Amino acid sequence: MNNAYSISAAELAARTRDNIPEELQSSKNLIYSSPATLAFNSPGAQGFGVKRAGLAVPESVMLLVSPGCCGRNTAALGRDRKYADRFYYLLQDDNDIITGRHLNRIPEAVKEICDSREKLPSAVMICITCVDALLGTDMDRVCRKCSEVAGVPVVPCYMYALTREGRLPPMASVRRSVYSLLEKRPRKSNAVNIMGYFSPLYDECELYELLYQTGIKNIREISRMESFEEYKLMAEANFNLLLDSEARYAAQDIFEKLGIPYIELNNLHSIEKIRRQYAALARAIDSPLDDEKFYRATAGNIRTFAGKFKQVNFAVGEWLNADSFELALSLLEMDLKVSEIYGTIGERNFVYLKKIAQLSPETRIYSNLSPTMLNYSPQNSNVQAVIGQDAMYYHPGKAGIKWNSERRQFGYQAVNDLLDQLTEVLQ
Repeated sequence: MNNAYSISAAELAARTRDNIPEELQSSKNLIYSSPATLAFNSPGAQGFGVKRAGLAVPESVMLLVSPGCCGRNTAALGRDRKYADRFYYLLQDDNDIITGRHLNRIPEAVKEICDSREKLPSAVMICITCVDALLGTDMDRVCRKCSEVAGVPVVPCYMYALTREGRLPPMASVRRSVYSLLEKRPRKSNAVNIMGYFSPLYDECELYELLYQTGIKNIREISRMESFEEYKLMAEANFNLLLDSEARYAAQDIFEKLGIPYIELNNLHSIEKIRRQYAALARAIDSPLDDEKFYRATAGNIRTFAGKFKQVNFAVGEWLNADSFELALSLLEMDLKVSEIYGTIGERNFVYLKKIAQLSPETRIYSNLSPTMLNYSPQNSNVQAVIGQDAMYYHPGKAGIKWNSERRQFGYQAVNDLLDQLTEVLQ
C-alpha cells in the first residue's frame, strides 16, 4: 500500500463497532510506533508514567527493580530536582532473571534505603518490570516482607507493558497503588476528593466553585498534598469525584476498603453535554449546582470563534488530553470543520463516531497504530490547523496546539482554554 490507510466516518459507522476493519485493530497487525504510540509504548516513558505516578504519595521513595535497560530513562527523570533524591535502583543480571535470586535482595535494599535517609520515608514504592511479570513474582508477599524488615509501608507498582491492553493496564494499576495507603477515618460531609489525574486541575476550573456552592469546604487532590499527613486526610471524603476512567479500579478499592462512594465524570468538550453532566452530578449529591454563568460565557466564546474560523479544516490527533472522537464531534457541533482524525476506535467511543458520520460523513479516520502511516503525506490532505502532538508531527508548519500539558483542563474551562489557544495560533 502506497498511501496511509484511512476510511471515511460514514463508511466506518456503516460497518458497526463489531466489524471494524483489521487495519484499525492493533491485534491484527504489526504496530507502528508513531508519535502517539511512542508516548505509551513504555508505561514509564513520558509524562506521568508508572514511576512518576508512584511517587505521587507525598514523602515516599521508589526502588526500581529491573534490568539496566529499563532503568535508563529513570536516571534522566532523576535529574529533576523534585525527584532527585527519591529514586533508588536494584539492577537485575542474567542470573537474577533465571533464578529469581534478586527477590531475597529486595527486603535488604529497602531496609538500606530507609536506614540511609535522615527522615524515614512515608512509604517505599517498589517498581517492577515485565521480567517479574514473566517470572510470576508474588510482589504482595515480597512487599509484606520488606515492610516487616524496614518498618514502613511498602507498595508494589507494576510497570508491565505486557498488560497495556488487559483488564488492569499499568496506569490503572498504579492508581490503585498510590491510594492503597489510605486508612479508614470518619467521613466528613464537607470533604471530597478529585481523583484521576496526577497533576491538579487549573485553579480557574469551574468545578471548584460549583462544589463550594454545595457547602463543600475541603476539595483534595493527591497532587496538591504536600505531606503524608495531608494525604491521609483524603480518607475523610464524603465521596470521590472520578475524572479519568483509569482511576476506576482505585475508586472501587477505596469504596470496598473505606466505604467512600464515587461519582464518575467524563472529560467533555460539548457545552451541552457538560451542562447535562453537571445536572446529573447535582442530582447524585442532592444539591443544586448553578453553572449558568459558565455556560453562557463559554457559549459566547464558541460563537465568536466559529464566526472567525468556520472555514478552517481541522485535524484532531490522539496524543492529547481528550478522546479524539469526542473532541472532533464537539468541534463539529460548534459548526467547525474536521477533515481528519487520528485515533483508536473501540466500543467506548464508537458512539461519537456514529454522530460524526451524520455531521461530517467525509471526515477521514486514520489509525496511529497502522504501519501504513509511514506513507502519510500532508500534501494529500486539506488540513489547515491541527490539535494534538501527533497531528502536529503529520502536518509540520501548520497552525496547531499540542493540547497535552501535564496540568489538566476540565469542563467549561477546558473548552475556553482550547479556543483561546487555537485563536492565538490561527491569528
